[in-house]
Amino acid sequence: MIRTTALAAVLLALTTSVVAQQAANNESPAEHHAAVTRRGDLEMGFSHEKTAHHFRLFKDGGLIEATANDANDTNSREMIRMHLTHIAKMFAAGNFDAPMFIHATNPPGVATMAELKDQIEYKFEETDGGAKVRIRTANAKALEAIHQFLRFQITEHETGDPVDISEPSCQN
Repeated sequence: MIRTTALAAVLLALTTSVVAQQAANNESPAEHHAAVTRRGDLEMGFSHEKTAHHFRLFKDGGLIEATANDANDTNSREMIRMHLTHIAKMFAAGNFDAPMFIHATNPPGVATMAELKDQIEYKFEETDGGAKVRIRTANAKALEAIHQFLRFQITEHETGDPVDISEPSCQN
């Protein structure tokens, strides 16, 4: 019960943060999502419409994954791989400029992730349809920050991914 209540509090705070940001920018939720998508396409070098993004929360960190919707779309697949290689290196160095640009705000958890960068591992891996970045830490403060960041991504990108913490599969 305590875990569910804490999760609900985090989701409420995240939703409130996103709504407040939209209000400050005088954007409707649809306008905000369209702006995030436009900036994301520009930053990442591939289309949100031609790809799928997923964010997962694990007990030891999480996962960022992107895949081309069409198995024959080699351009999107290669751009995904290039972008996520770059993201893994940037994040490991404590540089979160890309999410700041895409979302026009500093995502929750980023300050702590930058501060504790030496205690977080970012592992890039190619997948058949694109790529993924597995994020791991043994530091409780870093873990909470990673989960805040990934929940924000799920909300902002409207992926529909679960926001609860799960066990990683053998593939992750």
